[in-house]
Amino acid sequence: MTETLPDGPAKQPTVREVALRAGVSPMTVSRTLAGGKNVRPDVQDRVLEAVRALGYHRNENARSLRPGHTSGLVGVAITNLGNPYYGNFALGVEEVAAQYGRRILLGNTGEDIGRERQLVTDFIGRQVEGLIVVPSGDDSAHLQQESLRDAPLVLASRTVDGVPADSVVLDDVGGARRGTAALIDAGHRRIAYLGNVSSVFTGQRRFEGYGQALEEAGIPVDPALVRRGQQDVETASAAMVELLAVDDPPTAVFSANNRNTIGAIRALSGRMAQGDRSALPAIVSFDDFELAELMPMPVTVVMHDPRELGRQAARLLFDRLLEHPDGPPRSIEMPTPLRVARA
Repeated sequence: MTETLPDGPAKQPTVREVALRAGVSPMTVSRTLAGGKNVRPDVQDRVLEAVRALGYHRNENARSLRPGHTSGLVGVAITNLGNPYYGNFALGVEEVAAQYGRRILLGNTGEDIGRERQLVTDFIGRQVEGLIVVPSGDDSAHLQQESLRDAPLVLASRTVDGVPADSVVLDDVGGARRGTAALIDAGHRRIAYLGNVSSVFTGQRRFEGYGQALEEAGIPVDPALVRRGQQDVETASAAMVELLAVDDPPTAVFSANNRNTIGAIRALSGRMAQGDRSALPAIVSFDDFELAELMPMPVTVVMHDPRELGRQAARLLFDRLLEHPDGPPRSIEMPTPLRVARA
């Protein structure tokens, strides 16, 4: 008796084959299958007709298991999951990823380069289609293309020397300079600085902007008024208490991020609770934060939208992934306007 073996499974059509039949780009196919946002109805009809004709369907499990295929996932590495700023950033990335029918894997590095290295390795092991990373420092080996298996990379908020990747950053220097200058224009000369570690890209740039504003006004930077290295609210609050105790305390504070701002406000609120409301320093914060306009003291804010930062990073990633895989790295610098507090 001769047994006839069944034929092997037919080769499944690809997104590119659907795009070719419909006369559109692979990105348009992905957008259509993700709900059709920003795709004309007649184009959607062509794509869906091609999907039906070719019998195309997405099999996420198979995509993640077959060698050489990706998972439909984007790896996103942030530095502080406890900071609402990065929650909004991740929402912006997710919003754009959903338009392309992708999901995100979110990981927290805690500003630890070792954790970042392991997280990126884990992402690549899961065959992510691309990565968006808020880098923790200057270590770059794990962010080179040979380590990423050619998955496209976008650096967000910060860049890393020697990593030729697309990036989205803020006008850190200009924003810090404008914020500090606003304090100088208000008559302050004893202006303290609260910021994160000097090895962090944004920490370097924002301190540079602070120094530029003082130099332009002929005011030397006083080391006694500079506190760098605070990564959370608790250490920032302690640093603010130290500043209030110096012989000639500051009349104003430039804070380089929202964690330092909240820490400073906590320290000042403690002083107010003890009945001491004399000579509370003015505050300028780089980064907005919830209820900033309801604080017990006015806070001027160097503004930007972390959600839009995430969107911009994701748009760069998908453009590189689906439309322009080659070409030199691109960089976007987002503006940082000033929202002056009402006295």
